[in-house]
This record gives sequence, structure tokens and C-alpha cells, in this order.
Amino acid sequence: MSSDKLYRLVSADGTNVSSTTPGTLGGHRKNRTYGRLDCKAARRALGTGRSYEQQRVFFADEATAIAAGYRPCAVCMPAQYAQWKAAGGKAR
Repeated sequence: MSSDKLYRLVSADGTNVSSTTPGTLGGHRKNRTYGRLDCKAARRALGTGRSYEQQRVFFADEATAIAAGYRPCAVCMPAQYAQWKAAGGKAR
């Protein structure tokens, strides 16, 4: 029996997958946003005690988040957000 902890990540097609490696980015399923794990906006939302935690998802990397249809967070990823916005709000 393996003692490796499994993490639930979202794959490029939007399905949940199990991984022995934790995600490097967090996201919000309803808002379709992703950002750094230390994002101030996400930490603030998690602290409200509302349903944000239930909508929280994790990604292995930025390419996977984009492929799954998520956009970058304007707070913790301003350069990526500006690029996304300049592209008309479409995936890169």
C-alpha cells in the first residue's frame, strides 16, 4: 500500500485527476480564474467563510489552467492578466 498523499488537480480537459504532486496554481471553478497559491485576493476570499473553498481547484501548471478554460487573476498575475485582456479576453 502506497503512503503517498494524493492531490486532486484539474486537467486540461477540465476533469479532476489525482496526482502525487501538489498543484502549483489555485483557481476558482465558478469564476474560471487561476492564480498563485499565495494570492491576496484568494486568501481574503477563503477567509470570508463563504463557499469559495468549495469552488477551489488546483492546477499542475499555467498551461493546464489555460487549456481548461481559466483566465489569470488580475491581482496576483497582473502581467498575464494584461496579456489575456489585450487578446480580447480569450485564451492565449
